Amino acid sequence: MVRMDFRIADTFTTSLARLTGEEQKAAKTTAFDLQLDPTGKGLGFHKLDKAKDPNFWSVRVSRDIRVIVHKTSGSLLIYYVDHHDKAYAWAEKGNQNLPPIKATSWRYSRLRTARLPPRAPRRRQCPLLLPG
Repeated sequence: MVRMDFRIADTFTTSLARLTGEEQKAAKTTAFDLQLDPTGKGLGFHKLDKAKDPNFWSVRVSRDIRVIVHKTSGSLLIYYVDHHDKAYAWAEKGNQNLPPIKATSWRYSRLRTARLPPRAPRRRQCPLLLPG
């Protein structure tokens, strides 16, 4: 079983508002995919070697849009979204002057799901016929 805290920082929602409608839609889809599975299986994670914090990663949204996340073994924080070069530059600055994180938080647990037996078909009720 995998347990992971999933959070979205205010810096993400602020940076999201600066994108076009289509870019926002793609970024929100990626954020939703990360919420469903913070391990990011199937998503393009790239470790940011030049970032001052070793836990910063980039997640590919589209050809040019990247989401910057802070990933540890027990948590995933969606921090920022922008065009490729701007997103990488943001992560590489170090961002030591960021205010305390105000984030929306969820607990993610991946559990094995049991197969349920097929549901019995519902019996249809016939309308009551009254002599008229």
